[in-house]
Amino acid sequence: MKTTIATIATAFIMMTSFSSFAAEKVNPLKDLNSMYIIATYLEAATAGSIEFNKFLFSEDFEYRNTANNVCYNKKTYTNFLKTNKGLKFNCETTYEMLDECGKACVAKATMKFDNFTRIDYITLNHSEDGWKVNKVVTTYP
Repeated sequence: MKTTIATIATAFIMMTSFSSFAAEKVNPLKDLNSMYIIATYLEAATAGSIEFNKFLFSEDFEYRNTANNVCYNKKTYTNFLKTNKGLKFNCETTYEMLDECGKACVAKATMKFDNFTRIDYITLNHSEDGWKVNKVVTTYP
């Protein structure tokens, strides 16, 4: 009888521990509005904050730099941000919402450095998992 109870208890503990490992992390950005998502993107891009990158970008994310016509996917771009973790750009950053309609949003972020200006056009999509950055196009006017 004691071995049966011990076996059942062991099986129960194993099942609960396996299910806890399988549980996905809750998306802290899920219920936030598009303006907050843009601000979070700018924290990642200009202040080296990588805390929410896993939740910030859509799976089909694309980053395009028009200066050299380079295009990166989510994995490559988040690895770049991770490599530059903590690196803060010495620039003045502003952004404006260009349009938000339904489940799509477009914003413009301007980063003014001493010798040049960088402009990011940011596209967001809304899904079951909240707003996600879907595409960023960087230009240097």
